[in-house]
Amino acid sequence: MTRAPILSFFLALVLVAGSINGAAANLSFEQWVRQFRSEALAQGVSPATFDAAFAGLQPMPRVIELFERQPEVKLTLEEYLGRVVPATRIERGRQLLAENKALLDRIGAFYGVPPRLIVALWGVESDFGRRQGEYNVVAALSTLSWSGKRAAFFKQELIAALKIIDQGHAAPQNLLGSWAGALGQCQFMPSNFLRLTVDHDGDGRRDIWNSRADVFASIANYMNKVNWRSGQTWGREVRLPAKFDLKSNLNARRTLEQWQKLGVRKEDGGDLPTAAFTAQLLVPQTSSRAFLVYENHRAILAWNRSTFFALAVGQLMDALED
Repeated sequence: MTRAPILSFFLALVLVAGSINGAAANLSFEQWVRQFRSEALAQGVSPATFDAAFAGLQPMPRVIELFERQPEVKLTLEEYLGRVVPATRIERGRQLLAENKALLDRIGAFYGVPPRLIVALWGVESDFGRRQGEYNVVAALSTLSWSGKRAAFFKQELIAALKIIDQGHAAPQNLLGSWAGALGQCQFMPSNFLRLTVDHDGDGRRDIWNSRADVFASIANYMNKVNWRSGQTWGREVRLPAKFDLKSNLNARRTLEQWQKLGVRKEDGGDLPTAAFTAQLLVPQTSSRAFLVYENHRAILAWNRSTFFALAVGQLMDALED
């Protein structure tokens, strides 16, 4: 668990960086905690949980640093896919898909979500559970709420995190995640944890840190709730004909038959499927590659609004196919 330095050091750091703004600038962290306690209790957090979670808690300079230094470098699609869907991750995903086949098949059938999608999201989000984050989530979210950066958003996520503790799913010291508060092997924000996680193994806890059954069912439940269409894939990479009018067709939605008539073909040059799907033409920025994406691409975007993320999940999902 990351340990926070003393408050005086934090104040010196953030005042120099200009990280505190708005109403929070007039409050010390201790004053902010006392004020926030009333708000949290009014929203249903128990006094015992709040006091246990904030006992000895100090703000975290590293969280402010990471918030301020979020990467602005624009990767090409090829660079992004090389990082997110390397051959080693594909191989590991295949091994885990086979190792957990019975469990994944049961969960996939119940939620109408293919096991390959569950494993792909698991792999992209946390490298199959190996990168869950080691930050005390209450401390991280408190730091972000107090600092004034998107304070309203992070404050509601903090209240959700306290409710997770209140409900017995994790002790305060074990509620670990990313610096921005994302939790466990599926990296759900606390509010999504409360809405979408599943106690599939029936032990009374929704343990997305240690229970693969809960992790897989929670991922599947999420995709079910955002209307993943059973029996349909996410899309496919395609080849555009020479002198194709990209400007008038980019992001257009047409049937596969209509795309076929316009000369669009599978990546290998074969005809498009004859299924009665509507597809959108997608040519990501910084890339010359083209894709026809279906409604399930939008379902993946409901998880993460990044087009590159959605394409990476789709590519890993396809690579896991038998």
